[in-house]
Amino acid sequence: MKKRAACLCFRSEREDEVLLVSSSRYPDRWIVPGGGMEPEEEPGGAAVREVYEEAGVKGKLGRLLGVFEQNQDPEHRTYVYVLTVTELLEDWEDSVSIGRKREWFKVEDAIKVLQCHKPVHAEYLEKLKAHHHHHH
Repeated sequence: MKKRAACLCFRSEREDEVLLVSSSRYPDRWIVPGGGMEPEEEPGGAAVREVYEEAGVKGKLGRLLGVFEQNQDPEHRTYVYVLTVTELLEDWEDSVSIGRKREWFKVEDAIKVLQCHKPVHAEYLEKLKAHHHHHH
């Protein structure tokens, strides 16, 4: 069972701008920061740790948006959380070690850039949008 945790990191409570990071394998592609959970780890803790390592951000962990399966494979699940960013570090682990970049995207634009290479990540934001229409 491979469990991952990821965060949609938003600039504000409005959740209209999301932080994406460059892929370590393909530096010109953008992805939602996240990674594997340690065996003893809680998904929320893993999500916070991953965005700290990959995107150099700290913030307020919000709701669990959902649990997504890669290619409908229950062995690969990703717990996706919403996080409101309160702090952006100048230098962070992945920026120093692999030159990873980060950039703010409007949610609509993020969906577009993710759909090409990471359709599963685009689904997180699609789900977010569906929920938003629901609530307003």
